Amino acid sequence: MQPTWRKPVGMLGILAFILFWLVAVASLSPWIGALPALVQMLVYGLAGVAWIAPLKPALRWMETGRWRR
Repeated sequence: MQPTWRKPVGMLGILAFILFWLVAVASLSPWIGALPALVQMLVYGLAGVAWIAPLKPALRWMETGRWRR
């Protein structure tokens, strides 16, 4: 089986999305830093996990060529 062009394009897209997410969360750090420490931990914890959900369709597309099931 031949590798498809979708995997390298998908990987570049995923890296671009992660870079965007990182810059977005880091740009909010002045406001997040003003919150109590426990709330900061929750916000950064959620931000550290929430970036995974939007990648599910991209991973599916990389494997099957379709965005939806």
